[in-house]
Amino acid sequence: MTKDSQPQLRQRTSNRRLVRLLISALIIIIALFLIVTFIVVPVGFGIAATTMARASVGAPPESFENVSLTTADGDRLAAWYAPPQNGAVIVLAHGASGSREAVRAYAEMLARHDFGVLAFDQRGHGESEGQTNLYGWEGTGDVSAAVAFLAGQNDVEAIGGLGLSLGGEILLGAASANPALTAIVSEGASHRSMAEFRAIPSHANPVVGLQPLIGYAVVGLITGDAPPLPIADSIKATASTRFLLIAAQDVTDEEEFNRVYADSAPGRAEVWIVPDGGHIGGFTHYSEEYERRAVDFLTVTLLGGASG
Repeated sequence: MTKDSQPQLRQRTSNRRLVRLLISALIIIIALFLIVTFIVVPVGFGIAATTMARASVGAPPESFENVSLTTADGDRLAAWYAPPQNGAVIVLAHGASGSREAVRAYAEMLARHDFGVLAFDQRGHGESEGQTNLYGWEGTGDVSAAVAFLAGQNDVEAIGGLGLSLGGEILLGAASANPALTAIVSEGASHRSMAEFRAIPSHANPVVGLQPLIGYAVVGLITGDAPPLPIADSIKATASTRFLLIAAQDVTDEEEFNRVYADSAPGRAEVWIVPDGGHIGGFTHYSEEYERRAVDFLTVTLLGGASG
C-alpha cells in the first residue's frame, strides 16, 4: 500500500462509519416514533379516559330542579329536571369529560318550546357516581335510568333525546334497549369501540386502527367494562325510533360516520351537515337553524303535529 492510498482508505472507512451511524440513528428515530405513536399516545389516552377530572356544575336553570337517578347497578346520577308543558320530555346528554352544565343552553332552548328536559351527568362525570369512562361504555345503563325516571312521571307522554358527541353516541347506542325513546337528535357522534371505528370504509386499513385498538384495550383493562352494542346495530334494532343526525363537514370522518348510521335506519333518519363551526358547533354557529331543525323534528316525531 502506498502512502497516497492510506488517506483514501481512511476516508472511505470514515464514510462507511458515518453511513452506519446515520442508518442507526434513522432506525432509532423510526422506532421511537412508532413506540410513541402506537404505544405511548394510545396508552396515555386510555389512562386519561378513566382518570379525567370532573367538570363542575352550577345551579339549575330557572324552572329546573335537582333530581337523582339510580342505575340498575346502583350508581346515583345527578340531574336537572323540568316537567313538560306539552307532554314530551327530552333527555339531554353531554359530551365526554363534561357535565350537564355543558348542555345548559340546550335545556333552556327546549324549555322555551314547552318541552320537559332531563339533563343528567353521565356516570363518572360531574356530580354523578361511578367509574369515569370517557368512551361511555356503560352509557346504556345511564340512559335507561333516565327513561325509567321519566316513566314514573305522571305528566310525561313521550320521550326524546338530544346528545352531543359522546352524549349522542350513548343515546344512539341505547336506542334499542329503550324503545320509549322514540326521537333522538345526535350531534357529532363518531365511535366508542373498534366495532364502531371500523363502521366506515375509510377505516378499513388495519394500521389506521392501531391507536384506538390499544387505547380501547387499556380502558377495558382499567375499568373492567366491555365495549357496548355498536351504534349501527342498536339503530337497526329499533322498530320505529326516528333520528336527526348532525355532523360537522369540517371535522374528519364525522360526516362519514353519521351517514353510515343514517343508512342503518332507512326512512327513519335524516342527516344535517353543518358546513363549518367544528365539532358540536352547530348550535353556537347556526343557532336559529339548529333550534328550528331540532324543535321541528322533536315536535313532529313526539307530538305528531307541526312545530310552533
